[in-house]
Amino acid sequence: MYHRRTVSDREQLRAALEEANLPTLLMVLYRLTGDERWLEEPFRTTPARGLDDHDTGGLSEDAQRTIRTDALEAITAYREGRLEPTPEPDPERIAELLSIALGESVPGDYGDLLAEEMGATSREVKLSAPVPDGFRVIVIGAGMAGINIAIQLERAGIPYTVIEKNETVGGTWLENRYPGCGVDTPSHLYSFSFATRSDWRRYYADRDQLWGYFESLADEHRIRERIQFGTEVLRARWEDAGARWTLDVRGPDGGGTVTGTILVSAVGHFNRPKIPPIEGLESFTGPCLHTAQWDPEVEVTGKRVAVVGTGASAMQLVPALAGDAERVFVFQSSRMWVIPTPNSGRPVSDNVRYLLSEVPYYPQWYRLRHFWRFGDRVHPALRVDPGYPEPDVAVNEINERHRRALISYLESELEGRPDLIAASIPDYPPYARRPLFDHGWYRTIRRDDVELIEGRVSAVRENRVMTADGREVEVDVIALATGFKTLEMLGPMEIVGRSRSTLRETWGDEEARAYLGITVPDFPNFFILFGPNTNTGHGGSAFLTTEMQVRYVMQLIAAMIERDIESVECRPEVHESYDSELQDALAGTVYTHPKSHGYYRNKNDRIIGSSPWEYLTYWRRTRTPALDDFLIGDRAERPEHEPLVEG
Repeated sequence: MYHRRTVSDREQLRAALEEANLPTLLMVLYRLTGDERWLEEPFRTTPARGLDDHDTGGLSEDAQRTIRTDALEAITAYREGRLEPTPEPDPERIAELLSIALGESVPGDYGDLLAEEMGATSREVKLSAPVPDGFRVIVIGAGMAGINIAIQLERAGIPYTVIEKNETVGGTWLENRYPGCGVDTPSHLYSFSFATRSDWRRYYADRDQLWGYFESLADEHRIRERIQFGTEVLRARWEDAGARWTLDVRGPDGGGTVTGTILVSAVGHFNRPKIPPIEGLESFTGPCLHTAQWDPEVEVTGKRVAVVGTGASAMQLVPALAGDAERVFVFQSSRMWVIPTPNSGRPVSDNVRYLLSEVPYYPQWYRLRHFWRFGDRVHPALRVDPGYPEPDVAVNEINERHRRALISYLESELEGRPDLIAASIPDYPPYARRPLFDHGWYRTIRRDDVELIEGRVSAVRENRVMTADGREVEVDVIALATGFKTLEMLGPMEIVGRSRSTLRETWGDEEARAYLGITVPDFPNFFILFGPNTNTGHGGSAFLTTEMQVRYVMQLIAAMIERDIESVECRPEVHESYDSELQDALAGTVYTHPKSHGYYRNKNDRIIGSSPWEYLTYWRRTRTPALDDFLIGDRAERPEHEPLVEG
């Protein structure tokens, strides 16, 4: 990748280094030279405050100049073959180096996980035996998770078919096309560890480039030809005879069936829009759109637009509409914590893209910084301190510090508007509901052509939106930013297990549960990606959780092939023990706060979506499956408690 360069390349590198993230560049220098002085004063960085990149690392001007000058020489020498880099650091050393780069402690236990995230250790599972005739994996969904496992199946040489209801890949990033749509995770973290990219145009990527990422993956890894597009799964049933799944599907040419040995659900949480039961909504005389079903042909310029909801999509939609629409009315039924996001809307310069594509080790260390700062570093703020004296507003001292900082930011953004300040401060602790990133929200709601209206929408009468307190507003367009049916997991498919009960009957109403969020008793050879209680509410990237689950499933599939196993089914006692442990862990988090009523909590107050654990804990539990957790069908003669070999 890194070849001999010309003089002009050196000048391009010199210019790019002026925009480098210096804590990241220090790691590059150390890796190239092995010189310990880069890890000591005067090159010790300070901890970042907030969520900007902290590019200077808090270093003096002299130190910054020295780092850039020496980096130019070291990278040039490496390119010209005059400098041999140091060996790959071991996992514990990676954690130690990341601590130095961040100016704060990263536990050594994270080393192996960090090594995977930076690509030093592969998560790929390889087979050591041929695939039996007739063995096939059926994957439902070609979004993030479906593409992930399809790529791994393709690499392993395991036959598979992907069933996708849409006309192309991308899942939620295909379906969501509303103005302002983008991601709330830093772009350089929001990708697979085995398929990172250096050409993100923005630090928080927009929808079009995100969808393009998945399109490119489907082409690069040649999985598109394995996908049946425009096809929806109606019913899947397990058949003991033949130990297989049979799926009833509806496609472009009508109905049909698909059969396979393994069934994998990769439909995720955010695939079925939630339309609120607003009286008279159907009588509205103008366009009424859910954000996940946005029609770009609908004209909003010069129109009066009602936005119902103040969740993640509204936080992006409203700033995008303001100034284009004649007036935007935002109907707020609940207040949300909003996190300052310095890089929001900021383009990634050509120089930074050059660093990420041309400087050795730079993209890996830059990614690891995001992994920690936007992930498990935040988790302590979620844990309930039973002795904390103000449990109504915070669950521990760290949580309270976050609350004070968020209020201070809110007040500074809304200075001079006491009405908006009073209408914006939530009455629950941070993270009790999903916190949102500020993409211009506060600046937008204080505009003269935007009005924040507190209260639930009670009815719609032709062109009027009515609130519970009696207010009526005339509008031309209604935008429903009301989220998804996240509690109705895997709906509306009917999945029938060994005992002939459906998954819906097994779970009950909005009561999804699964061992590790992946597998359910009575449903052999059936695995769920991004299933119940696997969504991390403290930040990070869904890509990481998905990669953990895909590796777990791939190892089970590999074990079945290599050990002549016909079926694997989670043991009921294993499932129940896990669920009990899960509920105990959830009870110690902010998600169970009395004022927490997010999309991950059902009417019985059971937490369905969120995980109580750090990434590290879930990574440990899914790193290597144990066959003892499963009932085995037609297993070859082997020791009764032989552990499953890591992939």
